[in-house]
Amino acid sequence: MSANKEEQGIRLAVKVTPNAGRNEITGFDEDTLRVKIAAPPDKGKANKELVDFLSGRLGVKKTSVAIIRGLTSRNKVISVTGISREEIIKRISG
Repeated sequence: MSANKEEQGIRLAVKVTPNAGRNEITGFDEDTLRVKIAAPPDKGKANKELVDFLSGRLGVKKTSVAIIRGLTSRNKVISVTGISREEIIKRISG
């Protein structure tokens, strides 16, 4: 029996801009979520801040958000478990 999509995680492409004035979601561009993060891209600080920010914005545990590709790049793929794609879009937009 295969796991449902929420257990496997919803994958999202994310374009991160580090060293921003504040953490904010700036929108979607060609199916890519654009996020500004205040932390610098130094020793994983921006990645940690991205996970913290998105988990808070989506209302899920930090362990439900994981960077699965692009740890050293501005272009990342994240996985979010425990929430549907529709609910992610609703919470990001709201």
